Amino acid sequence: MLELEAQPLTPEAFAPFGDVIDTRTSDYFHINAGRTRRYHDLARVETLGEQAHTLISIFVSQPVQAPLELPFLERHPQGSQAFVPMHEERFIVVVAPPGETIEPSDVRAFVTDGRQGVNYRAGTWHAIQSVLEREGEFLVVDRGGEGNNCDEHPIDIRVTLPQGEAVAPTSSEQESTS
Repeated sequence: MLELEAQPLTPEAFAPFGDVIDTRTSDYFHINAGRTRRYHDLARVETLGEQAHTLISIFVSQPVQAPLELPFLERHPQGSQAFVPMHEERFIVVVAPPGETIEPSDVRAFVTDGRQGVNYRAGTWHAIQSVLEREGEFLVVDRGGEGNNCDEHPIDIRVTLPQGEAVAPTSSEQESTS
């Protein structure tokens, strides 16, 4: 099993896999009579193939426990896929470069700070949505259209968080707060 410790998500570390979507590290300009800051062109949306179009969706994900065990990574060869947390949800990001195979030495794990989103480039291998602490709502931008746009590759991965990082509550803790 490949063992990874999730590192803090930074634009530089994530650059080989896509874009970090974060207003705190992006330039802006004013619009709407100066009342709105526009953080422009934060990620490259890719929709490849015939009759492709861009989708905007909302995903609602259940929290995971750390250490996180993953039996596979997936990729979308015909389009990028962006995840932007709507309520400052932290999540684990596991990625590997595009290609037909996954080299274990190329797999990376990151943990967001809750205000960062990610945009996976077309073909980038990545884990399924893995939100921490609580249920999460994400604005998702990806490709719709004809053709297969989801491949899975089996690989056993265990991701830990740095010492002292918070993890999802257990099911009994969730029930007691409901």
